[in-house]
Amino acid sequence: MTNDQLEENQTFPLTIKRLGINGEGVGYFKKKVVFVPGALPGEEIVAVATKVQPKFSEAKIKTIRKSSPHRIQAPCPIYAECGGCQLQHLSYSQQLVEKRDIVVQAMERYTKNSIFALNIKDTIGMEDPWNYRNKSQYQVGLKEGNLIAGLYGVNSHSLIDIPNCLVQHSATNKVTRTVKKILKNLNIPIYNERKNKGVIRTVITRVGFETGEVQVVLVTGTEDIPQKDKLIKQIRDQLPEVKSIVQNINNKKTSLIFGDKTIHLAGEKVINEILGDLSYELSARTFFQLNPIQTVKLYDEVKKAAALTGEEKVVDAYCGVGTIGLWLSEEAKEVRGMDVIKESIDDAKKNAKRHNRNNVRYEVGKAENVMPRWIKEGWKPDVLVVDPPRTGCDQNLLNTILKVQPKKIVYVSCNPSTLAKDIHELSKLYKVEYMQPVDMFPQTAHVECISQLILKKGN
Repeated sequence: MTNDQLEENQTFPLTIKRLGINGEGVGYFKKKVVFVPGALPGEEIVAVATKVQPKFSEAKIKTIRKSSPHRIQAPCPIYAECGGCQLQHLSYSQQLVEKRDIVVQAMERYTKNSIFALNIKDTIGMEDPWNYRNKSQYQVGLKEGNLIAGLYGVNSHSLIDIPNCLVQHSATNKVTRTVKKILKNLNIPIYNERKNKGVIRTVITRVGFETGEVQVVLVTGTEDIPQKDKLIKQIRDQLPEVKSIVQNINNKKTSLIFGDKTIHLAGEKVINEILGDLSYELSARTFFQLNPIQTVKLYDEVKKAAALTGEEKVVDAYCGVGTIGLWLSEEAKEVRGMDVIKESIDDAKKNAKRHNRNNVRYEVGKAENVMPRWIKEGWKPDVLVVDPPRTGCDQNLLNTILKVQPKKIVYVSCNPSTLAKDIHELSKLYKVEYMQPVDMFPQTAHVECISQLILKKGN
């Protein structure tokens, strides 16, 4: 073995150059990339190699020789074990700087655009970057006879009890703790995944920030819940803010949270939430943005990038329950949206009807199939909004966009790498006017980004 090759457990000096897409420190040893969780840009460390691959290595910090001026003590007592957050040890103002840099790196790596020609703005952050999540999904288990609820630890299958998560809304923390106590007092059997026996698997809590309404979903391994009536009564007595109690049955050995069957147990079937001047009904399975405060900022940035005058035909691809399209509908001539999930389209239609938005139309289907049909019918979009999953836009959709050539694209991305790859493809016909990162998940490595793309002249 040449001395160029690291070996496992080898100790070596490393300078951290930047943050990686998962929030880990990135350095270079003998020109090969090394990923170090917990290390920060500018730090000089002594590292221990934990995994050596031909193209990259992973390491852990042995000692920090020179610490980043932005390093702070993580406020969460279980930060290291839990793994739900990656950046609590980095000051919040610097998290925003590094998140912009993650977008810059992705663009450098996957596109031919000169990074200096790109207008990548400063990340829009939160005034208070804590207690922002409106939903928690905690697995339930027993540890030394005690009932615990939380998440599986980093790279392990051991359940970490999370009595008070610092990024969750205080209502979800309080409700989960109380439900846990009630389950314990009533001695309701907890599901054991090894034996595939027991009842309660997961406790899901969601709160409407503006309304204060809370929904509790109990995911169970069996349809029957012992002492069900007492359980429901105690939840309602002790937690008047809980407006909806729902059961979901998942009796399969799977890492998926939800099963196919959902039963309404008590209270309303939905809770209400308000964003801006729009209200939403959230059922147990409805997808909804997890940070409502930043969602308003994100959608306002989409509106700014769309810059509508009242004359435009707008397509909201990957529309979900129609949130973005409705946000734009008052300033558009017509909005049309599509999604492959039928339930989402049903909800989108209901949302449009409830807000008396008559210039909105929704269809079930893939954008790359639906859009060409609309064009054949003589309806061509001026503005296209895409908000794809982490995998980015479907290749067929990119081909369709390049054929249809709307004047403007507003691309809402939750993954800078796939955003950069898609922009590379679209830049055959489109110029990136600007990119606006938005921090939807403070203390984590996630970054959303809105890009405004304009059709190049002559097309």
